[in-house]
Amino acid sequence: MDVLVCVKRVPVTGGRITLTEDEQEIDTRYLGFTVSPHEECAVEEAVRLVEAHGGSSTVLTLGPAAAEEQLRDAMAMGANRAVLIEAEGPRWDGSATAAAIAGVIGDHRDAGVAYDLLLFGNESADAGGYQVGIRVAHLLDLPCVTGVKHLEIKDGTAVARREGPGGFEIYEVPPPVVIAVKEGINLPRYPSIPGRLRAKKAAVERLVMEAPRPALEMVRMRLPQGRDKQVEILGDGAPGIERAVEVLGHIGVMPS
Repeated sequence: MDVLVCVKRVPVTGGRITLTEDEQEIDTRYLGFTVSPHEECAVEEAVRLVEAHGGSSTVLTLGPAAAEEQLRDAMAMGANRAVLIEAEGPRWDGSATAAAIAGVIGDHRDAGVAYDLLLFGNESADAGGYQVGIRVAHLLDLPCVTGVKHLEIKDGTAVARREGPGGFEIYEVPPPVVIAVKEGINLPRYPSIPGRLRAKKAAVERLVMEAPRPALEMVRMRLPQGRDKQVEILGDGAPGIERAVEVLGHIGVMPS
């Protein structure tokens, strides 16, 4: 069984989050980074499945060159291979990210590596878009199950369970299939020292891609400042009433 896990490099949520000057991105200068919790569970699930059924596990991420650190953390947990799609800038939305991942999966398939399971986190810890796994499944014309809290392989079939409104929903899907798991499906292992040493020496497949034109763009909208108010005393008594009628006629509230 060959399993691909897609992870995302996200800021450590315990840090203080500040925005850049244009307020369009998170200022990451003073933040540490990690893997989204759901995706960390996806890595653990891939390692467990390979340990139980044989095969190999590959971890993939799209991000800056520094995201290699998160890939090596995943290999220290037991993933066999790692792929880094080097991509900089904020233009990688869910649609562009899914297209890049689907393209790499297609290239691997043409090279003779066909994945039985594609594991994703249910959503990332920063954007929380719930988009990439579903979009990859759509692009590759594969079945997709999201929100999974239990996963096993029985007689070559993926059995996925998730919580529904009235209890548990169970899906039996033949591979290849896209599965989006939630935190709590397992307890991720802590990387061992030998695992970290192996991961430090392991090769990482690197691909460089340029961001496409985003389908959606963020536009800042500002509330214009109100004009200064002016007060005019129209008068007292009958003269004031006459002046008020004149003003109301001037502004069109009543006929002059």
